[in-house]
Amino acid sequence: MPLITDISATDVRFPTSLELDGSDAVNVDPDYSAAYVTIRAGEGDSAEVGHGLVFTAGRGNELIVAAVESYAALLIGRELDDLLADLGAASALLVHDSQLRWLGPEKGVTQMAAGALVSALWDMSARRAGKPLWKFLAELPAEDLVAAIDFTHIRNALTEDEALEMLRAGEAGLAERIADLEATGFPAYTTSPGWLGYDDEKLVRLAKEAVAEGFTQIKLKVGGSLEADRRRLALAREAVGPDIRIAIDANQKWETGEAIDWVNALAEFDPYWIEEPTSTDEILGHAEIRRGVTPVKVATGEAVHNRIMFKQLLQAEAIDILQLDSTRVAGVNENLAILLLAKKFGIPVCPHAGGVGLCELVQHYSFFDFARLSGTEDDRVIEFVDHLHEHFVAPVSVVDGRYQAPSAPGTSAEMVPESVSEWTYPTGPGWVRTGDRAAVGSSTSDSAGREGDA
Repeated sequence: MPLITDISATDVRFPTSLELDGSDAVNVDPDYSAAYVTIRAGEGDSAEVGHGLVFTAGRGNELIVAAVESYAALLIGRELDDLLADLGAASALLVHDSQLRWLGPEKGVTQMAAGALVSALWDMSARRAGKPLWKFLAELPAEDLVAAIDFTHIRNALTEDEALEMLRAGEAGLAERIADLEATGFPAYTTSPGWLGYDDEKLVRLAKEAVAEGFTQIKLKVGGSLEADRRRLALAREAVGPDIRIAIDANQKWETGEAIDWVNALAEFDPYWIEEPTSTDEILGHAEIRRGVTPVKVATGEAVHNRIMFKQLLQAEAIDILQLDSTRVAGVNENLAILLLAKKFGIPVCPHAGGVGLCELVQHYSFFDFARLSGTEDDRVIEFVDHLHEHFVAPVSVVDGRYQAPSAPGTSAEMVPESVSEWTYPTGPGWVRTGDRAAVGSSTSDSAGREGDA
């Protein structure tokens, strides 16, 4: 049986701050980055390789890399077959390590680093099966899926027996839903027009292009100034017409009362949802905002630390849309728990994506959700941003506003080796050429993202 012989973590960053791609009211100058993980088992031509990553916005990416390297010591020398035979136990080995968990527990840098390794193991398992992750998960027996999930601290909302019942019910019509996904894909929405650093002309042009490309929903960043938000939303609404949904995203900018007042001041432009109106730790605040801005929906999830916080958001009736993120929590296992919680509470999942590799990774969760849990596309879309896909071996494909079903075995996390080499920070040739023009290593927040103050 092959042993885990090597685990590498690489600090890969792209200078997206130069064009303000990804800019919002809080993250004014992001350099989209990935802590990129590779697990190798065995030797020579027969070696098996798995890939994972964590998305960050630049500075601090090195912290994720260091955490991955610390966790890696728990896996080196272990038998791969044993790990893949019980991915629930493999996850617990990392997430519940008696010493590393002190730095969380189950949140932040350590949780994300553990998740990258857990997902890399799932990548290896799906590759062995010759299936893309979504299909591999969709076709697993209910008992195997439940065995992979950590129900600690969520049993007062979701038990193992309830999860088994939902997953077994999802076996009926499964083949037909898989065939449907492979034939037609799954709906997407795009944030590409809406970055806060873009000028009005670029916003209008990209919004019109999005509609022409088949998207039925776009998203705009808000929270710089109310005057600017009203102007930009008016321009966007005029550009796309009354039938296209426009979501707005404050990236945790506001206090609770401020969020209610601000969203209500934008209500005439018919925003579909307000995303991250306040701190994602502010569960009761989200519930208050939800009551205060209806019929505008409240969405959150990309920065929610773990399944326990998602459980509480659902129990408190604080959100209308659950936006799980593929790399914020502890990998595939924890995202399965979150999908099951959403199913139990009847809340649609619209995953967060856009950063390095997030579109590639998160599509698998929506495809699995449709195939095995929800069985519907109603009010469900996957975020899409047309950035950096060329750096992945199996890049995401969106046609006519719909994600096409990934078909390559694995999780889609594998990056092009030349891209990794080019953009390894700070020594890669791309960074040598870029020098100090990007945000990494120096604060450019005074000159970036100023559109919100216009």
